Amino acid sequence: MRQSKMKYSVLFLILVLSLPILFILDILNGSVNIPFSEFLNAFQGIEIGRAHEIIIFESRIPKALTAIVCGASLAISGLLMQTLFRNPLAGPYILGVSSGAGLGVAIAVMGAGAIGISIINSSIALPLASMLGSLGILLVLFLVSLKVKDIMTLLILGIMIGTIAIAFIGIIQYFTSDAQLKSFLIWTLGSLEGVSYASLSKMGSVLLVCAVLAFSLIKSLNAILLGEQYAKSLGIALVKSRLLIILIAGSLAGMVTAYCGPIGFIGIIIPHLCRLLFQTANHKILIPCSMILGASLLLFSDLIAHFPSGGISIPINSITSIIGIPIIIWIIFNKRSVSSSF
Repeated sequence: MRQSKMKYSVLFLILVLSLPILFILDILNGSVNIPFSEFLNAFQGIEIGRAHEIIIFESRIPKALTAIVCGASLAISGLLMQTLFRNPLAGPYILGVSSGAGLGVAIAVMGAGAIGISIINSSIALPLASMLGSLGILLVLFLVSLKVKDIMTLLILGIMIGTIAIAFIGIIQYFTSDAQLKSFLIWTLGSLEGVSYASLSKMGSVLLVCAVLAFSLIKSLNAILLGEQYAKSLGIALVKSRLLIILIAGSLAGMVTAYCGPIGFIGIIIPHLCRLLFQTANHKILIPCSMILGASLLLFSDLIAHFPSGGISIPINSITSIIGIPIIIWIIFNKRSVSSSF
């Protein structure tokens, strides 16, 4: 028992140390590689080349911080969804939040373009449209959850609402021009670029509030895994807990989609990896580990995305999918059922 505890403590320490290492590597590597010595000089206030200074402080650091916030947010969102539905395939976008965000952006980009208004270069319009779409779906689900008590029915309704949103996106795409369609498709690939420090502060605030709320629900989350009847016997207010879980998961997923576009697989695979690594279903351990591992994996994905030479960057959503699918396959082929921890 003592050896196991020591093993998991060492494993957690490795996860914690990997985060700053990947953070620094993500800043140093890209279309222009920054020497580590110049990185240290920049933080010590020693003058470096103006070009490298701009790259470090105005591009690389905001991008790396965005990866940390988005990775942690998606990981928490996925963990909460998998616990709530006791479904290993549940992810941050299972309730249609991502589809709602996509519909908001589709209306803003392609709908506005149809009447001659361009908002592509606006730093406010796209995140606002995406967030409004996400919150619209979340509001519908919130109202439905007040009437629907069966959690699986709510899951199916979320999928159906998301499908309806996708259908409307398809209709808008059919009637739009090639230029607006291309802009929308680029948004769907996801990107960590272009998030300002002001936007980062807002995203960080949302993550902080939601993380605190998630920690306050640890007892409820652990009880829900053992069944609704068991949770009720412990005095857990299921309706209140369910609504709060939906609000946290939907807000985090909506925030990430609003500022960075849809980023897949982080929310699905991270909770599984944490359960496998630490051999536990206790959310007191899973929540912080998921946040750290989610942030690290998205930083690593961003590093991979910038490996091609010539200033080419692969869409982040493609990288997370390429990494995520083999991990799920690896879990299956190692005969470790993805539902074994539920």
